[in-house]
Amino acid sequence: MNTKNNILNIPNKITELFKIKYPIIQGGMVWVSGWKLVSAVSNNGGLGLIGAGSMKPNLLCEHIQKCKAATKNPFGVNVPLLRQDTDALIKVIIDEKIKIVFTSAGNPAKYIDLLKKNNVIVVHVVSNLKQAIKAESVGCDAVVGEGVEAGGHNGADEISLADLITQLVKELKIPIIAAGGIADKSGIEKALLLGAFAVQIGTLFASSIESSAHINYKNAIITANENDSVLFFRKIGLTRGIINLFIQKAIVLENQNVSKEELIAFLGSKREKLGIFDGNLDDGILEAGTGISFISKIKSVKEIFSDLVE
Repeated sequence: MNTKNNILNIPNKITELFKIKYPIIQGGMVWVSGWKLVSAVSNNGGLGLIGAGSMKPNLLCEHIQKCKAATKNPFGVNVPLLRQDTDALIKVIIDEKIKIVFTSAGNPAKYIDLLKKNNVIVVHVVSNLKQAIKAESVGCDAVVGEGVEAGGHNGADEISLADLITQLVKELKIPIIAAGGIADKSGIEKALLLGAFAVQIGTLFASSIESSAHINYKNAIITANENDSVLFFRKIGLTRGIINLFIQKAIVLENQNVSKEELIAFLGSKREKLGIFDGNLDDGILEAGTGISFISKIKSVKEIFSDLVE
């Protein structure tokens, strides 16, 4: 292929905003996105994001410092705003002079002035048009439009990625990043042709050699088929993952119309850690998007980029 004519090699608003080579952003996933994965993505021309959602402030600081030592290219941090220690995480980000922050699961307005005062680029993850308009109005530099195909926590509206990006392109002035079910070059090209300026990829990078996830979880991704990524917990927080014994039981309980309190009690705590980081394939949550059907081998980040851009 003549790489000069490759759509992924054409500079655009997002590549210029982040000063990256390719419009490929690695999702800041819990229990997956440590400094090894993040630095590898950034070193290969994408934007790596540290997943602060599974880190205490001191651990986040450690990962930031190790990432700085491992790459000279831009990288950022993803912060779920529902965490009780968000203030402390934001302080670490500012103290460490991080210049790119992706926020999710909350309202970025609370922190936007502080981040902007410190020259931080702020991107917010949204699952519908209303959230996107709000993010733009408070001063976010871009949004990630995340379709229901994405692994992990999802928007209750269950809007497909194609429909969501189409809506956002019509209404927003700030650039849009597409996320949800993208795991190959064709998926990237489709998103860019819809009007997105970049893509955010999660499950594919979660299965990589550099991912900090357990080998059992990585193997579950590469052996899963297109029907194994399912939605569950619609009543207490829509989530997508690889179906296993825990999810099967959760779906049965929901179909029996049990109360939210019973579902919360059944969920318990640290299910993502149990599945993703500890490798318990029966009792943990194995977050993964619909793109699992395109992932058949555990590869290095370098190999993944070669597949995506060449």
